Amino acid sequence: MEKTTHYDHDYSITPVNIKDKKSFSYMFVIMVGFTFYTGTMLTGGHLGTNLTFQSLLLVLLIGDLILGTYTALLSYISAKTSLSTHLLARYSFGQSGSYFVSAILGITQVGWFGVSVVMLALPISKTYDLPIWPVIIVLGALMTFSAYFGVKSLAILSFIAVPAIAILGCYSTGISLSNVGGFYNLNNIVETDALSITAALGMVIGSFISGGTLTPDFTRFSKTPRIAVSSTIMAFFLGNILMFLFGAIGGLSTGLPDISDVMIAQGLVLPGIIILGLNIWTTNDNTIYAASLAFSNITKIEKRKLVIVNGVIATIFSIILYNNFTSFLSFLSAFIPSLGAIIIADYFFVQKSAYKEDFMKKSFKAINPIAFLAFIIGTIFSYFPGIACLNAVLGSMLSYILFSKALEYVSLSKKLSSLKLNK
Repeated sequence: MEKTTHYDHDYSITPVNIKDKKSFSYMFVIMVGFTFYTGTMLTGGHLGTNLTFQSLLLVLLIGDLILGTYTALLSYISAKTSLSTHLLARYSFGQSGSYFVSAILGITQVGWFGVSVVMLALPISKTYDLPIWPVIIVLGALMTFSAYFGVKSLAILSFIAVPAIAILGCYSTGISLSNVGGFYNLNNIVETDALSITAALGMVIGSFISGGTLTPDFTRFSKTPRIAVSSTIMAFFLGNILMFLFGAIGGLSTGLPDISDVMIAQGLVLPGIIILGLNIWTTNDNTIYAASLAFSNITKIEKRKLVIVNGVIATIFSIILYNNFTSFLSFLSAFIPSLGAIIIADYFFVQKSAYKEDFMKKSFKAINPIAFLAFIIGTIFSYFPGIACLNAVLGSMLSYILFSKALEYVSLSKKLSSLKLNK
């Protein structure tokens, strides 16, 4: 009997087939679910308690403009090529070099999954007086199970979770506004900015730039680049800003930066756990999905199988990651932004024509030293004064372009010299 070949619906190590491309509404729901993250509301809570409302709005608009531009560029590339972040990295970092990119991004996403499981497990454990580890294991298993079914599962979960989160978040915000006497009075709660605009922008951009770097893992399913870019920009400007405002307004009215604490203070204990759960679940499914794609690029094992492995590992190490959360965030800000910046620079400024070739037939160099040099420079730049993640993006992007062009010039000069000698 002839053995049937299993069809990889997630296109772990291949371009997405045109027949599996999705519409705007489908992609928009997935991307909004991606940006609906509790960590963003937590950041919003900190911003709300340390900025005037006018400064808050300014920071959110500028920060999401920068973040939206970064992710939109990656979305465009992925839609044009039908490739994930990890496969795109083969062009700029090389075949073996892309494994480095995948390893960093994969470990990062596994870490986020573990941290987020604990973020949900803790309030459930405290509210219902349950031991923490059984709660962590059950939640980790459920989230891993739903992620196993791939992009279709992500869409279904987002279709349920996004409206529920939006309604409950708006309800909580309405209570907060009622308690302070409306929008106008928000301006009077925080009289001076305890945070500088630069520091606040760093928090807005840094809160999601690591996840944003993995945008191609989802937008590669878009039917057209226009769908990919528009769904991404709208998701970040609607979803991300909305998450920030939910957290910020709740923080302003109660003095509590954590949205779950805000809802408990408002008498919304069960709804608070529900919104936290749905919020984390949608993001975590995207997270473990992206992590599994990363390790598929390295191991060539189908994404679906790796979901289970990554889910188990993340669940086991979740407490350790949660207890070292600050160090984990510092790692993200220093290392992640440069990876996406180099992919953008390579596509738009260095070798765009190479991306038009048949990916499955293309021969990639093993390692591109220039990409690694640019990555190191971008990482160093992240420690300069200013916005760490933005410094990393600009430093790595500019150095990659300059070094690549310089190498092209040297190579061309050598060819011309050789021609002259032959004459």
